[in-house]
Amino acid sequence: MINLQKRSILVLFSRLILGAVLIAASIDKILHPEAFAEVIGNYNVLPFGLENIVAITLPILELFIGCCLIFGIMLDGSAIITAGMMCVFIIALSQAMIRGIDINCGCFKVSVDNAGGNIGYRRIIEDILFLGLSLLILNRGERKWELYPKT
Repeated sequence: MINLQKRSILVLFSRLILGAVLIAASIDKILHPEAFAEVIGNYNVLPFGLENIVAITLPILELFIGCCLIFGIMLDGSAIITAGMMCVFIIALSQAMIRGIDINCGCFKVSVDNAGGNIGYRRIIEDILFLGLSLLILNRGERKWELYPKT
């Protein structure tokens, strides 16, 4: 069993890694919302018009949650939202693979010409690992290095 000191350091590193990944993923999407909306539309799961709302709100949510994870603000809520996003991403990627849709995943680099990386098992495994990190943060036990811990 990992002692509390090692566990809190592991949780801190998990927060920093997951926060940095979310921030990095949000930057190109915020700069190019029209391209991100087109990538979302390529998944063929949302009704027409809804992809525009998602393309605007999702990257801002990723940026906000990433900052919250790094700075230790509202970690319980941030971890729950991150876990939920990862589940949605895993489902979206999986259904596209099952249906044989070969598109850019839109994960980090938003490009409709597949320059940003196609969907595949690697992306699903990455999201499963990120889901594990968010669950580790949620079940961290000791509340260390947080600005607004739950009391």
